[in-house]
Amino acid sequence: MLSEPRSGRLAAWGNALLAGLVSPDDAVLAIVGDDAVHRVEGLPGESAPVGLTLALGRLRALGVTGLRVALPAPGHPLGLSGPPEFNARAMEAEEAVVCHGAAFGLVPEVYEAGPEGDVHVEVVWHCLPVREAPPADVPSLGEAERELAEALREATEVLSRLDVAGSGPVAEAAIDAYRARAERGREVLAPGYPPRAVRVLELAQRVGLLISLAHGNGHGGAVSAGEMGARAQALRPVERTARRAQVAAYNAYVEERERGVR
Repeated sequence: MLSEPRSGRLAAWGNALLAGLVSPDDAVLAIVGDDAVHRVEGLPGESAPVGLTLALGRLRALGVTGLRVALPAPGHPLGLSGPPEFNARAMEAEEAVVCHGAAFGLVPEVYEAGPEGDVHVEVVWHCLPVREAPPADVPSLGEAERELAEALREATEVLSRLDVAGSGPVAEAAIDAYRARAERGREVLAPGYPPRAVRVLELAQRVGLLISLAHGNGHGGAVSAGEMGARAQALRPVERTARRAQVAAYNAYVEERERGVR
């Protein structure tokens, strides 16, 4: 998962809300994005799913002071700390939010609803207990930035040699769309995040675009089994590095709080 994850929006704007930097309405609007509605199920003291505004307020009352992101993949429990039940749920969703200050985690379940031609997306966040322990394999922002720059150079060289880095009308349209979003000055992270976190996340998103183009272009020039294997081998570590960088960027707000920077 290298596009903007729902867990990233929830953590970033939830952190801004917990810090008093944005209003509840603005935070919820940013978190929901293009989805129809988000609800939270399993909150202590609530017998039914509740809206995001109430849920974030309840989490604050329960002691939550910050939100971290986990983006796990098979064999790589990135950002998770247990227990196994929560990890399995997060692994299935490929993302989760882990609370700081209270032992809770949130895993999204996505539903499509509505008649054909008017389908909308609804999200239910399941609130579950987590283990209070350091998250797995999360680098610092500095480490993430260095790793990402190196991985990008290596992957670009290999993919260019195999003629799969992205060409043709589909790839060009994707690149144009990315540039248009950047030129509109969209807010990559919520208020309160350090500039370095924004820079790391933007680079991770550019790397994600490269990977998406490589995956979406069929075999490109990689006509032999050996060349296709080389492409897969080049993409695997850079995708892992990009996910690590995303998590480092989204988690930067909480990490700075722990170090006493803010």
